[in-house]
Amino acid sequence: MQNYEHILVALDESSMSYAAAEHARELAKAFSSKVTLVSIIAVDPFKGVDFYKVAPAVTDYFMQAEQHALDLLNEIKANFVHDGTQVTTKIIHGMTPSEGILQAAQEVPTDLIIMGSHGRKGLQKLMLGSVAQNVLSQSEIPVLIVRS
Repeated sequence: MQNYEHILVALDESSMSYAAAEHARELAKAFSSKVTLVSIIAVDPFKGVDFYKVAPAVTDYFMQAEQHALDLLNEIKANFVHDGTQVTTKIIHGMTPSEGILQAAQEVPTDLIIMGSHGRKGLQKLMLGSVAQNVLSQSEIPVLIVRS
C-alpha cells in the first residue's frame, strides 16, 4: 500500500471541502503524514487594469477574501494540530483554482491531493467548469476526490 508522507488538501468554503479535510485527517493519522492546506484566491478579472485606484471597494473585496481564506485555513488547521499532525497553510493568488492546486502540489513534496467536488453535471459543468476534473486530468500524482 502507498504511504502518503505529504498530503495536499485543497479547500474552499463548501461543505465538500470540509468533508475532504476530514478524509485527509483520517489518512494523515493513519500514515503519520504531513499536511498542507491550500486555498486559492482566484484570478483577478481586472488584472492589467488600474481598477484598484478607481474602485476601492474591489480592493476591500480582495482583502476580505484573503482574510476569509486565512480564517478558514486556520480553523481547519486547528483540527489537524489537535491530532498531532504537522500542518502548514498556503494561500495562492492570481490563478484559477485548478492551476493553483497544481502549483501548490509542485511546490511541496506532495504524494496525494485531496479535494472536494461539487458534482456539477450537464450545462452547469459546461458553464462553470470542473476544478476537480481539471486537477484529475493534469495531475501527475494521485488525487482523491470527496463528494457529498
